[in-house]
Amino acid sequence: MTDTTLSLQSRTNDVEAELNYLLPTGVRPRTYTFPPPDGAPRTNIENEAHRVIIRDIRGLSEPPALDREGFALLPFATSVGDLYNEEEVRTRYYPEVEEFITRVTGATRVFIFDHTVRHRIPGVTDDRIGDVPRQPVARVHVDHTARSGPQRVRDLLTEEAPTLLRGRVQIINLWRPIVGPLVDAPLALADARTVAPEDLVPSDLVYPHRIGETYSVTFNPAHRWYYASAMQAEEALLIKCYDSATDGRARFAPHTAFQDPRVEGDVPPRQSIEIRTLVFHSTPELA
Repeated sequence: MTDTTLSLQSRTNDVEAELNYLLPTGVRPRTYTFPPPDGAPRTNIENEAHRVIIRDIRGLSEPPALDREGFALLPFATSVGDLYNEEEVRTRYYPEVEEFITRVTGATRVFIFDHTVRHRIPGVTDDRIGDVPRQPVARVHVDHTARSGPQRVRDLLTEEAPTLLRGRVQIINLWRPIVGPLVDAPLALADARTVAPEDLVPSDLVYPHRIGETYSVTFNPAHRWYYASAMQAEEALLIKCYDSATDGRARFAPHTAFQDPRVEGDVPPRQSIEIRTLVFHSTPELA
């Protein structure tokens, strides 16, 4: 072990770390994405930390799958040299992601509706003020809910929505490091099969002109957690954030950034990019 990080070999082991879950208070969780009115707090969410075992995906005999655990680690290189360049991301990276997710899922259509670049700055807690880069989200959550998933289709593809919603719809995030190997604030993902419906708490995400809905997550010792050690920029995690299929396939995969307590000294702060996509199958039978 060096004085700045861990050897690759040691990082392929499981890790015990703290994850921040929702502390139930009896009040519906709410977070503003802009300075809230009347001096209200930015969020009313209270967290409670729980120590859990997070297994290294690389040590598994069978890799996780989107429709089973709700996530997958796959090789995916990009031709884009600067993922901070908005124009390059939209004109070159978006088509690459569309083609990749279409191939992996067998979708009939992939529609990218958003992306976020994150660059961790130690000590920054509010990343929605001024020019502060977006920070890793160190709280267990799911980006969409059973209600907000279909609503995103209606909001973004209004005229086509009635037809599209007759088929299978998924919301899949594609997440990757911009610089690897990533050891700072890696992503932990919960096996969707171990998450009970009552663990998922609908929560408001308030924008200036709309209110989105995500899931906060309460602690359950049955949750099984995974991460990919030392992720490289040529790898990607696919994360299931919503699935209209109710036949036993994974629908929601909780996830969160975490700090590996074995990492010592100064390491390069996490830089990552996530692409959010609507994934369509023209009929349920084609899914």
